[in-house]
Amino acid sequence: MANGLGVAWWARVETQAPHVIYWFGPFVRREHLEARLHVFLDDLRSEQSGSIAHELLQVRRGEPLTETLDPG
Repeated sequence: MANGLGVAWWARVETQAPHVIYWFGPFVRREHLEARLHVFLDDLRSEQSGSIAHELLQVRRGEPLTETLDPG
């Protein structure tokens, strides 16, 4: 319900190799997202994704949750 209202918390995570944007969420509280984000980031690091940047956003999101930006 929080996502439908646009008040859910999401992490937008961008990797460079491959160039992909992942959306991790939704979470009702920012604290819950922060508490679980490290597991998601550790998983990406274990896959040897290139540089990883993230930001926490309070937005309404729909599918898709992953956007591949590299062609091919």
